[in-house]
Amino acid sequence: MNAYTPILVLGALAAGFAIFSVGIAPLTGPARYNRAKLDRYESGIEPSPLPEGGGRISVRYFIIAMLFIVFDIEIIFLYPFAVAFDALGWFGLVEMFIFMVTVFIAYAYVWRRGGLEWD
Repeated sequence: MNAYTPILVLGALAAGFAIFSVGIAPLTGPARYNRAKLDRYESGIEPSPLPEGGGRISVRYFIIAMLFIVFDIEIIFLYPFAVAFDALGWFGLVEMFIFMVTVFIAYAYVWRRGGLEWD
């Protein structure tokens, strides 16, 4: 258990800092709202006009966001492989090759289906 104590302390400090930051922000930050701050934000593009009473954002926006997250998480799996490359040997190399082929097949499928097109 002594080996994990620094990790637990760091996790507690990070959680405490996060809770403190979120709790103190409304008290210390300025509360000057204007039309630009209250307007919705669509990935850097000019928001499209909404009907009276609000409306819906295109599902395309959320699909692109989910694809980014999926491919980003898949790339994170490359870091442990890079760190332990020498210890894994040929087995690790073959497994990572299979993983990368799977990732590229998924990427090609999404690209071919037009999932990365922003219209």
